[in-house]
Amino acid sequence: MAVVQELPRDRERAVSMLFAVHHKRLVGLARVLVDDLPTAEDVVQDAFLSLYRRWPWMRDRNASLPYLQTAVLNKSRSHLRHRRTVRALIPRQRPEEVSSAETFTVEREQRDELITRIGQLPARQRQVLVLRYYYDLSEAEIATTLSISRGSVKQHATRALSSLHTALEPVR
Repeated sequence: MAVVQELPRDRERAVSMLFAVHHKRLVGLARVLVDDLPTAEDVVQDAFLSLYRRWPWMRDRNASLPYLQTAVLNKSRSHLRHRRTVRALIPRQRPEEVSSAETFTVEREQRDELITRIGQLPARQRQVLVLRYYYDLSEAEIATTLSISRGSVKQHATRALSSLHTALEPVR
């Protein structure tokens, strides 16, 4: 993961530099969490806007990347809560039929099954897995981003991987 060594004191240049270096990965993180590219881009844009507004009051400007990661995570959660509320108010419709299984390769089926199983995990376990294996954060970085202890990070990761292993074992 690229880390900006020295951020300029000028707010516009500093936030622009962070945007150029980290935007793509933050959008990837948000997309995994909200499963919608336009929404993911909006979430990341909102996170950068929050950083821009907060910049004059930040004591440690080198903490801007963890701030952005936490903002993306929290804004993704907020969007999912809003989406769940809206869906609860809309009358349910029958989902569209999915193409037959013969049209997909075995690899695609396994990937889809894994994504489904990850989506069924409790939110905190899913977040830990996404931050660890998609965003490649260390346990300490995940603990800071989620505001939990390193032990909790280990516990959530272990439980999530165990659940996935159990659920996917018959598939193999």
